Amino acid sequence: MDRTERFYKIQQILQKGRAVPRQKFLDLLEVSPATFKRDLEYMRDRMGAPIVWDREARGYRFDTGDPQAADWELPGLWFSEEELRALLTVEHLLENIQPGLLGAQITPLRDKIRQILGRGDHSADEVIRRIRVLPMASRRMDPGRFETIAAGLLSRRRLKLAHFRRQVGETVERVVSPQRLVHYRDNWYLDAWCHLRDALRCFSVDAVAGVSVLDDPARVVSDELLDKDLAAGYGIFGGSDTKTAVLKFDPVRSRWVSRETWHPQQKGRFEADGSWILEVPYSDPRELVMDILKYGADVEVLRPVALRRLVRENILEAASLYPK
Repeated sequence: MDRTERFYKIQQILQKGRAVPRQKFLDLLEVSPATFKRDLEYMRDRMGAPIVWDREARGYRFDTGDPQAADWELPGLWFSEEELRALLTVEHLLENIQPGLLGAQITPLRDKIRQILGRGDHSADEVIRRIRVLPMASRRMDPGRFETIAAGLLSRRRLKLAHFRRQVGETVERVVSPQRLVHYRDNWYLDAWCHLRDALRCFSVDAVAGVSVLDDPARVVSDELLDKDLAAGYGIFGGSDTKTAVLKFDPVRSRWVSRETWHPQQKGRFEADGSWILEVPYSDPRELVMDILKYGADVEVLRPVALRRLVRENILEAASLYPK
């Protein structure tokens, strides 16, 4: 029986209204006298439990002279150690995902998580400082624009976007029906139906230079179509028209890559020499090429030929920046 269960058991026993001898608690809880003493002190000092020792009845009971005793109960939410660690991770994510982003909405939730963490044997601050979340590649965005996008998304209304296309260096206006916000590799993206292109598109939220919510209702796209069109291929540039990349990692690098998830539908196998063959679906090669290049000589593209050629061209272009 863990500590949380013991607290509930102690409350249940005392709610019967009779003074309960210490030995009965020890037998029912299966704990030592020292552990039972610590549990009582914690319930009294940290939770305000009106537990008193009745000398005449030689047992513990709720204080009948306390007007709040009849209504006292344990807090409604209790968590296991695993659940507290999950809450801790959420707290860190809320703290570290672009400061100021949805601050007004997130602060009450963060405060509640800290209160829950603080009910343990250590303070919330002590627990939190032992784990770090380090977002390394997040791009700055305007919190107000993010909130406007979220408002349109949740109210199911269309948005008018001024979106900066970094690849060509121009800003374009689009009317879109927002479908979902995606936090991917420390940055936010908006999956939306573009009414100009009459197709699904993915927009980098940090590249939104201006946004307003329109009165027109958003077009609804099913989750199945969203996943088929935007999640079938590799990374954020996924699409439904997919090819399969076959990559070969050398035996040393394979010890890491073989444990990584590149795509939900990936396939992988070890070769006799310890190398790892990874197969991933992709439609747009941009992000896949960047991930391949970061492994340098530790990976080779086996097929398709077009992807192999594209990676080779990038390597040669990079090498030209470093003449002998």
